[in-house]
Amino acid sequence: MRSTTRRRFLKQAGTFCVATSCLSQSDLVQATDLTVTHFGQGMYGVPFAVAKDKGWFKEMAGLEVSGFITSAGGGTTIRNALASDIPYGEVAVPAAIAAIQQGVELSIVHAGVASVADQVWITRNNDQSIKTFSDLAGKKLGYSSPRSVTDMITTMMLEANKLSGKVERKAIGSISAGLTALREGLVDMTYVTEPVWSKEKANYRLVWVSTDIAPRVTQTVGIVKTDFLKKNPKVIQGIIAARRKGVEFVQSNPVEAAQILAKEYKIEAAHAKSAIENILKVKGQYWSPGSFDYEGMGTMLRGLQLVKAIPEGPFDWSKVINDSLLPADLRTSK
Repeated sequence: MRSTTRRRFLKQAGTFCVATSCLSQSDLVQATDLTVTHFGQGMYGVPFAVAKDKGWFKEMAGLEVSGFITSAGGGTTIRNALASDIPYGEVAVPAAIAAIQQGVELSIVHAGVASVADQVWITRNNDQSIKTFSDLAGKKLGYSSPRSVTDMITTMMLEANKLSGKVERKAIGSISAGLTALREGLVDMTYVTEPVWSKEKANYRLVWVSTDIAPRVTQTVGIVKTDFLKKNPKVIQGIIAARRKGVEFVQSNPVEAAQILAKEYKIEAAHAKSAIENILKVKGQYWSPGSFDYEGMGTMLRGLQLVKAIPEGPFDWSKVINDSLLPADLRTSK
């Protein structure tokens, strides 16, 4: 459910305002919510949760972030972001591409999640028949929905292992629906993501992680309405800086980050700790500090074209990426 974005201004400490005078813009802190896809459910939002807890959005962007607007992803997240007081959000790459191709004027200003390390593929504990990709022949494989990342990953896996046409794939919807389908024998394997996996791992058997199929896939990016960006570059620059600090904190202080995650997501501390540990131990970088991985973005693009989520042909990232607000050390060339 979308939370209400509030627009109000708070006086910063050390500044006094009487009725006959006004605070300057530099002395004002705007209270708002930020948009982050699957916040409270997926691991994408962990750096944002940390930055909120530590007050870094206020310190670096002048924003009193009181919460996060979220959704099940896709176009809904884009619409939520662009309709907000701060028309910014971390959204799924497919949603960003679709919006751009539909003529929405937005800019991609930073990379978000640069891996699919949060996505694992499981079977029943009592089923030892699937241990390798080839063991899937003749089996039923559950994925979320057509044109999704799970559709893309499974399609890539089946093609790479010459299993196309040999495995029955079933669109099973949400993670909870997939677990139900697995328990009832409607599928032999399904997907689950962190932190749900850390909660459920005693009940199922892990077979592989999506990074075994595609090591580098950019899942999310930070987008902002282009006209807002032109008028308010410092705000967006501050959000990027606060998020980066959150990423670095998770990597250097995983135990405290897990405590923040547990509080913000309202999950058990042990599950939050396990989820962060599992993400950090997978080879490669899960949370980008903001820099763009063009190889990982290219993998996502090719995968989306493979499942016919977007039209075939090249996509000119240079027309929509604006990396000028990234710190110099995060700006990379293609």
